[in-house]
Amino acid sequence: MAGDGYRVGVLGATGAVGATILSVLAEREFPAAQVVPFASERSVGREIEWNGSLLECQPLSQQTIQGLDVVLSSAGGAVSSEWAPQFVEAGAVVVDNTSHWRMHDEVPLVVAEVNPDAAADHKGIVANPNCTTMVMMMALAPIHRAVGLERLVVSTYQAVSGTGQKAIDELRTQSKQVLEGDEHPPGAVYPHRIAFNVLPQVEVFKDGDDYTTEERKVMAETRKILGVGDEVAISVTCARVPVFSGHSESINVQTAENLSPEDCRALLAKSPGVVVVDDPVAGDYPMAIDAAGRDEVLVGRIRRDPDRERTLNLWVAGDNLRKGAATNAVQVAELLAERDLLGPRSE
Repeated sequence: MAGDGYRVGVLGATGAVGATILSVLAEREFPAAQVVPFASERSVGREIEWNGSLLECQPLSQQTIQGLDVVLSSAGGAVSSEWAPQFVEAGAVVVDNTSHWRMHDEVPLVVAEVNPDAAADHKGIVANPNCTTMVMMMALAPIHRAVGLERLVVSTYQAVSGTGQKAIDELRTQSKQVLEGDEHPPGAVYPHRIAFNVLPQVEVFKDGDDYTTEERKVMAETRKILGVGDEVAISVTCARVPVFSGHSESINVQTAENLSPEDCRALLAKSPGVVVVDDPVAGDYPMAIDAAGRDEVLVGRIRRDPDRERTLNLWVAGDNLRKGAATNAVQVAELLAERDLLGPRSE
């Protein structure tokens, strides 16, 4: 730790998640003596305004990665697979937002409000869950702790910002083109037009698998975070919707013990990071537009499944860039600092 704070690296600083990480670091007043942004070659030298000062984007090299205490990484799996171990070798702890490290046995997968103790087992890298999983865990972990889970059927409605800035730009451009009469605007980010459309595909299908890689991530990460196996049945369908920010999810959850809608509301209302918004007659329920810009996850439409015992339906919404990625990464850095878990770790 530096004299008056930690030396913090932000890898992927010019991307949508990286920019949000920088904002959250300032908002939460993380004790940073120094913040070093790292970016791709095309952005090296670019100046970023942060907390009243200008930071210059640095290239990745053995010289520039030295001397950091913690690195918040969101530069993509290929970059993380190469550079996260090098940051660790140089003495930093890496909190990684990419999918590369999440399912490694030696890497804890941490949601700050759900399984913070798992961070103590890190060997230099702590993984941030997928943004879709993160939003879901905030609602399901309290239920699992209280009454246990038996079965989950999840449908997601995911904002384009989960794909990055190019997807945001594509939705904006295509929407304008369609409104001007072009029914077939070109697109490069998604396999079909996203404007005024819903795509039942998030990420890709691997050969021989009729679930997408995103759906597989959500199922596997849920089990790892909650510490459950195949005894909890999980089925997930992920869709991309023409929303800029905020993932929404419909969750059908069967519990091991009975949980009434009223008790579920009370349970979630006292859970950290969760806000219950559940007066549908008055038009009060979680919406992406309300979740955007917030760190809390919104939960509502809590009701019994009419045909399945011990089963509830929930509607959940959360900001995929904030709690779904950046905010949790900063929260993990905070708990690492609070628990004296920064610095070199033994194998």
